Amino acid sequence: MLFMKSTFIQTKQTLRPRITVAGSSATNMVIRAHHHPVPGGMVMGDQFFTTPGGKGANQAVTAARLGAAVTFLSRIGNDLFGRQAIQQLMEEGINTDFILSDQRLASGVAFVTVDADARSSMTIAPGANSAFSPEELLPAAAQIGQSDYLLLQMDIPEETVLQAAKIAAGRHVPVMLDPAPAYACSEELLQYVTVFTPNRAAASQLSGIAVTSMESAVEAAEIICRKGVKAVVMTLGEQGALALHGDQLHVIPPVPVEAVDTTAAGDVFNAALAVALAEQKNLREAAVFAAKAAAIAVTRWGAQAAAPYRREMEKKIFHTSNTSV
Repeated sequence: MLFMKSTFIQTKQTLRPRITVAGSSATNMVIRAHHHPVPGGMVMGDQFFTTPGGKGANQAVTAARLGAAVTFLSRIGNDLFGRQAIQQLMEEGINTDFILSDQRLASGVAFVTVDADARSSMTIAPGANSAFSPEELLPAAAQIGQSDYLLLQMDIPEETVLQAAKIAAGRHVPVMLDPAPAYACSEELLQYVTVFTPNRAAASQLSGIAVTSMESAVEAAEIICRKGVKAVVMTLGEQGALALHGDQLHVIPPVPVEAVDTTAAGDVFNAALAVALAEQKNLREAAVFAAKAAAIAVTRWGAQAAAPYRREMEKKIFHTSNTSV
């Protein structure tokens, strides 16, 4: 059975997918360095820059660049970073009508170090993101109900994530959940999830299986599916990804590129996956599309700045750090 024909994944047929994202916004402060510091240590970086980020905002921007009509639900501080974030989202054509302005807490910020192997580490001060309450989603319930997909992550309070998932499920809108940055998702939340997108670490923690090979990844995905989610799409870094729905298993090979910054690769992957599924691609096709989008992103610096446009998805990815797409 093709994934696009399954009863739970069928979405409203529209010319332009409608994606709603509920999640965080942050300003990333990035340092390029040869290696990451150890506790008590210090390293000298070679470049510093700021870039808009936050897992939710990253997904919203990616979905918009890939052709979706996007609404972003978030809570942002009434400060310079918050005003800049809203302006940047509006420039991407994203509906910001449901973004709340916090008069007390600052906008979220993240301090990111990217090493010579393109691996990123991050320290986050969530600010206003941590105050995004379940009740504040209610004015957006109708908007969620008109969506083809709702995208969620775990960097806003879990009770707010749960409320969003309930609103979507009650209106027959499929829910995609990325369990990052926190891995512990309640059993109740998982019951409302259509597509669950853990990385290797999250899948290991949620399943109790150490994901060290493709075989263990499949075993972990099967355990997670038994917890109530309809499908698991697991990202495995250099090993690519796997997608499991019922008895249908697809192994998605990696796209060979030379990465320079992996900061928002997972966010790009999730948004691209949702857009493709909303366009009625089957699970394998959608995962291949998402893997290519993420591969393009890691050849560039930044978070939202690295997200590809739809026109770029038709072009070839070359094996170089100066990749043209």
